[in-house]
Amino acid sequence: MTWVLNGVYLVAAVLFILGLKAMSSPKTAAAGIKWAGVGMVLATLATFFIPGESGGLAYFAPDKTINLVLAVVAIVVGGGVAAWLGKVVKMTDMPQMVAIYNGMGGGAAALIAAVEFTRPVPPTGLHAVLAMLGAFIGSVAFSGSVLAWAKLQGVMGKAVRWPVQNLGNVIHTLVTLGLGIAIVVVGPHPILVVAFFLMALILGLALTSPIGGADMPVVISLLNAFTGLAVGLEGYVLGNPALIIAGIVVGAAGTLLTLLMAKAMNRPLTNVLFTPISGEAQSVDGPGGTMKEASAMDAAAMMRYAESVIIVPGYGMAVAGAQHKVYEMTKLLEAEGVDVKFAIHPVAGRMPGHMNVLLAEAGVPYDQIFDLDEINSDFPLCDVALVIGANDVVNPVARTDKSSPIYGMPILDADKARQCIVIKRGRGAGYSGIENALFFADNTSMLYGSAQQAVAEVVTHIKELS
Repeated sequence: MTWVLNGVYLVAAVLFILGLKAMSSPKTAAAGIKWAGVGMVLATLATFFIPGESGGLAYFAPDKTINLVLAVVAIVVGGGVAAWLGKVVKMTDMPQMVAIYNGMGGGAAALIAAVEFTRPVPPTGLHAVLAMLGAFIGSVAFSGSVLAWAKLQGVMGKAVRWPVQNLGNVIHTLVTLGLGIAIVVVGPHPILVVAFFLMALILGLALTSPIGGADMPVVISLLNAFTGLAVGLEGYVLGNPALIIAGIVVGAAGTLLTLLMAKAMNRPLTNVLFTPISGEAQSVDGPGGTMKEASAMDAAAMMRYAESVIIVPGYGMAVAGAQHKVYEMTKLLEAEGVDVKFAIHPVAGRMPGHMNVLLAEAGVPYDQIFDLDEINSDFPLCDVALVIGANDVVNPVARTDKSSPIYGMPILDADKARQCIVIKRGRGAGYSGIENALFFADNTSMLYGSAQQAVAEVVTHIKELS
């Protein structure tokens, strides 16, 4: 039975890896999700056939009936809730759903360690060390992800900071690890275990509380990597190959994505964690000048009679759910012979790939969507750049103002287009609180209002001009 079980786990692990690989391309992402899902089903079912210590199947032993019942109930309830939420969640709420689901994985890993520590014969040696590390990382990932969800959902507002926060976090980390080491050396005394988990959970909150603005996608990705690592460590403690492989794959993928996103912002990961761009106003002087307001008719005419238009979507488009109207506008312009492309910044929105998912949902062809490196050279040749609810990713101060928190971050060169139209809800600074010099540029016109309403009005006027 053991070799059959391990064979099923191996198949599940291969499906995890193939699924993750397929998710790297929009064309194969849907298939990759299905492969990974099949792998998860196989791994879950195989777990029910783990041999017991005295022969037979552990979950079907007479004295373990309650465990079997609880496991089945948990799968049915959890799977039902997840299936329902997956169907009703808005695409604009996808970042916070990813954050909270990621947190559940970290919390599950921490609970595994808690169960192991409460056994009559708790783990010792290497197993105890790995259980403790998995509990530590999983707890941080859980509470940090919950707080990230609260920020993205609007339950929690501004970032929270306090004096000597970084030093306090370092001391907090050392104390928590000290409690973990005491558990390994002395044994899992209840007081030590409770204090350790409480400190780890509070640490997750402390590390995430000052994060905001453009740093949020990076932090979500980092917490995802933490969850993967925690799951892999607890998989080793349990001797479960599926958990080990799945955890390692998720941890490695999350780590690479985190580093790539930090590189895309030209910000070391240490800066993201210890010198974050928060949602509070930054000490950056305004660019001066005035914003020039345009009407929907002005915007429609500029794009209708242009040869090329580059659209830069941001979180404002996501909040308004305007992606379908944007694509309707795109098809109208293309019917009039206008070349339309979409430019996506790596950290646009609140989650990696958020804008790509929204545009794909609206039906925008994949070959019409370009990333920063592919599209930036086209902006100087472009007649009109249309920025829809984006801020930091098109802010020219990232090139010029060394005092700016986003200085050095690669941006989309929308300001280099012949004309730039910015759709924005109001005149205030964006999510990060940094004033955007693009809004005051001579070649920029501001179209105020919700992206959904503004684009709908532009569509109406394009039809009138056709």
